Amino acid sequence: MEHIKQNFSIKDLEHLSGVKAHTIRIWEKRYNILTPERTDTNIRTYDVGNLQKILNITFLNENGYKISRIAKLSDPEIAKMVKEVAASSSQQSRAINSFKMAMINFDQDLFNKTYNSLLQNKSFQKIFHEIFIPLLEEIGLLWQTDTINPVHEHFLVGLMKQKLYLNIAQLENEGGYSDNNLYVLFLPENEIHDLGILYLNYELNLNKRKTIYLGPSMPIKDMKYLLEIHPNPKFISYLTIAPREISEFLEEFDRELCQDGTKELSLFGARIQSLDPSKQASNIKLYKSITEFSNSLE
Repeated sequence: MEHIKQNFSIKDLEHLSGVKAHTIRIWEKRYNILTPERTDTNIRTYDVGNLQKILNITFLNENGYKISRIAKLSDPEIAKMVKEVAASSSQQSRAINSFKMAMINFDQDLFNKTYNSLLQNKSFQKIFHEIFIPLLEEIGLLWQTDTINPVHEHFLVGLMKQKLYLNIAQLENEGGYSDNNLYVLFLPENEIHDLGILYLNYELNLNKRKTIYLGPSMPIKDMKYLLEIHPNPKFISYLTIAPREISEFLEEFDRELCQDGTKELSLFGARIQSLDPSKQASNIKLYKSITEFSNSLE
């Protein structure tokens, strides 16, 4: 397993906190808020404690606390104040920063407090669209620039999935489905990124559509047994890294599942963004975003 990153450059701190490196240097010099090490070539390096502190300070500063006041507080006092402010914050940027701090610190308690605070003013649907999706986009950039380790992303996504499973279960318990159509959600073989398909399952249940969720890495040939009980479902898949050849995937879908009649297949994800919808068979529907699909259900 890869080691968790322990040392950060000032550019890493800039990427994570949103504070310009120049400002960080000023805060460091004027208020002595950070204690970086220096390499033999006099380049600043910061440990995890420094990273956590700059994130905490940035969070408080964005919530109206002056840097001069924050600098007088001890590290435990700063951390305590952050949790108190985060618990009552519902602003998008503040919530995203709070979730980033929870990710960096592996702090499930802070994640849940921030999430529960958002629930006081927002539905889960709005939290996902307005907070989680922008947050994931930021996390993707941080991962690509080696600012965070994959273990951070896995921790955060795991907590998001917990909330998705909880909300889906609540909707299923409510019942009252108004549509006779059945939607089967699956990921192709070797595709394990299931957050998107899980959220689609939530959206369908929210709109009172019946679903069967089959999860990641599902062989198409095995789904034909489902047709013995449910002969005409609509299929949905989310293609992030698989399949390697989409044309082969579509051919297999047609060969294995459409022998007794054409079946609708809706596709999402990074792998389909470059496909031309006009060149697809009539039963293949391409969606550039979850929002586009959600609007079609209304």
